[in-house]
Amino acid sequence: MINFSEARWQKVKSDAAQWWAGKLDRPLVQMRLWGAHPGRAEPALKRIDFKTPYDMSLPAAAIVDRWDFELSSQVYLGDSFPCVWPNFGPGVLATALGADAKPYENTTWFHPREQLDIDRISFRYDPESKWMRRVKDICRTAAGRWRGSVQISMTDLGGNLDVLSTFRPGERLLLDLYDSPAEVKRLTWEAHEAWWAAFRDLDSVMRGANPGYTAWCSIFSEQSYYMLQCDFCYMIGPAMFDEFVKPELSATCAKMADPFYHLDGPGQLPHLDSLLAIPQLKGVQWVPGAGQKEQWEWPEVYRKIRAAGKLIQIYDDAGLTQLTRIAERLGDARGIVAIANGKADDRAKAEAALSRFGVPLSAG
Repeated sequence: MINFSEARWQKVKSDAAQWWAGKLDRPLVQMRLWGAHPGRAEPALKRIDFKTPYDMSLPAAAIVDRWDFELSSQVYLGDSFPCVWPNFGPGVLATALGADAKPYENTTWFHPREQLDIDRISFRYDPESKWMRRVKDICRTAAGRWRGSVQISMTDLGGNLDVLSTFRPGERLLLDLYDSPAEVKRLTWEAHEAWWAAFRDLDSVMRGANPGYTAWCSIFSEQSYYMLQCDFCYMIGPAMFDEFVKPELSATCAKMADPFYHLDGPGQLPHLDSLLAIPQLKGVQWVPGAGQKEQWEWPEVYRKIRAAGKLIQIYDDAGLTQLTRIAERLGDARGIVAIANGKADDRAKAEAALSRFGVPLSAG
C-alpha cells in the first residue's frame, strides 16, 4: 500500500507554497527511495515508462494498478510525495493536431500523416483524438482510484515550436523562419491555443481529485504549474528566439501561476538572459546534457538565475551531491528544489543528507 498520510500532504502543500513565494529558508528536497516492501502482490503487467507501447485494448485500470504497485514500493522522504506521470512521449499534443505516434518501449516519435507546405498547415485541438482519449481515460481511472492521495502529472504536451517541428521535420522549420516567417508565427499562435485547450481539457479530468499540479518534472504547486520548453531553440540565435519563441512563451507564462523553463544544454545558454527577463517566469531547470560538465560545475548559470530573482530546479542522488556542491558555490541552497532518487538501502545516507539542509525527514 502507498505509505503517505493526509497530514504529510498538508505539509507538502504548505512548504511548497512557502518555497514558491521565496519565503522558505531551506531548499525543497524531494527524496524518493525505491525498493521498499510494497505490502501487496506485484501485478502481471510489465513496467514500461512510456505508455504508448501498451496495446489500446489494455484496460486503463491495469496501468493504474501497475503504478499503484510502484508507488507502494517507494519511501517518501523530505518534500517528496506520491505522483505518477502519464508519459506518452515529448510533444504528444501533435497527435491531437493531426500527427501519428510511433511507439517504442523506450521512446515515442511523432510524424505528420503527410508532408504539407507550411501555408497549408493549420492547428486546432481535437479532444477526441486517439491518444488524447487514451491519456484522459488513464488519468480519469487514476483519479477515481486514488481520490486525491496521489498527484497525477500533466502529460508531456511539448514545447510550442517543438510541436510545430513535427509537421516541418528536419531543416524545414529552420528554413521557414527565413522563407515564411508570417506562417511560422501564425502556426505558433494556433499551437498556443491548442496547447492551452489540451492543458485545460486534461486538467478538467484530474482537477477534482488532484492535490495540485505537477508535470514531467515533479515540482509541486497548488496553482497551475508546467515545465515549459523549446528544444528547437538550440538551433537558433538570440534574435530569432526573441522573434519566434519569446512572445508565445511570455504569453503562456502570463496565463500560468507557476511556470518553469527547461533549459536543455549549452546551445540554449545564449537565450538565458532573454528568458530571465520574462517577469512571470518563476524558475529555470538547467540540464547541461550528455558529455557536459556536471550540474554543480556551472555556478555562473545558477548565480545568474538567482540574481534575476528566479527559482532553480536540479536532479540529485541520495547523498545530495549536486545540491551540496551548488550550495557551497552560491553560499546557500535557498530557492532550489532538488529531485533526488535512491534505493531503500540508501535511507541512512539520505536522512543524513536531508538533515544537513534542515529538511524534515518526512513531510509530516
